[in-house]
Amino acid sequence: MVMQYSLLLSLVVPLAAVAIAYFAGRSTGKNIGWFVAASLLVSLALLVGVALGISDGSAYKEVYTWAPQAGLSFTLLADGLSIWVLLTINILCLAITVYSMPYMEHRFHEWEHETNEKKGPEAYASYFALYLLYAVGMLGTIMSTNLIQFYLFYELMLIPSWLLINNYGYGDREKIGMIYFMWTNVSAVILLAGILAAYTITGSFEISSLTRLVGVSNAAWIAGAMLFAFFTKMAVFGLHTWLPFAHAEAPTPISALLSPAMIGIGAYAALRLVIIPMTPVFQTFSWVFTLWALVTMIYGGLMALTQDDIKRFLAYSSISQMGYIFLGLASVTPNGEVGAIYQYVAHGFGKAILFLVAGILISQTGTRSIKKMGGLADRMPWTAVMAIIGFLTIGGVPPTMGFMSKFFIFSGVFGNQLAPAGQVWAAVIGIVMTVLTIGYGMWTVRRVFYGPLPEHLKHVKEAPLTMLLPVVVFAVLVIVLGIWPTLITNYLSPFFATFLP
Repeated sequence: MVMQYSLLLSLVVPLAAVAIAYFAGRSTGKNIGWFVAASLLVSLALLVGVALGISDGSAYKEVYTWAPQAGLSFTLLADGLSIWVLLTINILCLAITVYSMPYMEHRFHEWEHETNEKKGPEAYASYFALYLLYAVGMLGTIMSTNLIQFYLFYELMLIPSWLLINNYGYGDREKIGMIYFMWTNVSAVILLAGILAAYTITGSFEISSLTRLVGVSNAAWIAGAMLFAFFTKMAVFGLHTWLPFAHAEAPTPISALLSPAMIGIGAYAALRLVIIPMTPVFQTFSWVFTLWALVTMIYGGLMALTQDDIKRFLAYSSISQMGYIFLGLASVTPNGEVGAIYQYVAHGFGKAILFLVAGILISQTGTRSIKKMGGLADRMPWTAVMAIIGFLTIGGVPPTMGFMSKFFIFSGVFGNQLAPAGQVWAAVIGIVMTVLTIGYGMWTVRRVFYGPLPEHLKHVKEAPLTMLLPVVVFAVLVIVLGIWPTLITNYLSPFFATFLP
């Protein structure tokens, strides 16, 4: 039985911790991160309890009075679709909190060296306060059941993440933060237009009421407005230009949330708000979306091959991986949608490993250039092993969970009876692209960790435990969930068997 108020408390506890983290952090400095981690651990324990309570295929909902005059209630939902997305976000946020403490200390030392401006304890206070707000925004977006509540949490993801890039990023961080803000905010305004248009037709802000749009003449335009916002968040080809800049120049712990956790929320939102309630509308454009997914996949992979900056390399790799999720969505089949969400989890943990490894390399070697690295496996054996596991995961190699996520995606595409015969070739192209993913991953491992050790790296040593431990946790998870995929599919498969033909 699920503990009462579990979903509300999983938001309220980290939200209440924001003020404490900010004011207490001004005196305790980086150690306030342990308090932040404790609040997220409480949230995770509550969500695990919910997951166990709905393991029979049921759903758990909490309804609170909000604005009854406007027909609004504050409702939180956990079901087979959302529970592993929630768990992934929470686990990522919790572990990356621990990683943030030594990494941000390194970042502030860099800052002092570059600008002669000393960052005191208040810098940690504002960083961790914004970090918690960002986590709450992501969790609240996934739990929401009405469109206004969804939109408010969707915007809450944007503000703190923009400030984290703007205040703590690298390079021309203020300009890049504004690019990120404008792309995301403009798409969110278009989403709001779609929400208000849907309300004028359905008379309700409940997500479940979107089913009434099927057969309405404006349904495709409303769905298109929503999908534009969600595809911008996913950074699919053509709507991706903000991502390489934002992911590369954000502080590495935030890069490890932007790419693994946040951009995939666009796929979840597309499922929850468009594909499930408006399946016939989405199916009309399935073939177009399939081609779009393949272009995204190929473009991201080829661009990754050309990068020397390790974070920009991983950013373009994320675009390519979103192509796989997009391909699963476009199939509009139970297996394809299971694969899309499974890929969200696999990419979440796998890409988090790689971004955190990138942060370790940057902090230990003092460079982001792949060409300036080499021979680091002897100096950093744990980091080398973690990098290999991360690349095997996004490449879909067993026994990592990336193999099962791509298996479901491709079986869904092959099994799409409503699509033209060319859909089979789409699956074949997608499978071939996995070879490119494995290729650029292993080539990068070769260049960074093997070969001769440059003279300027002979002093390099392994990262501290607080930076390595979160990476090891993610590595264990991708293998465990790859060997026992039913831990995820037992939630997803019954859900999609019910909601999709």
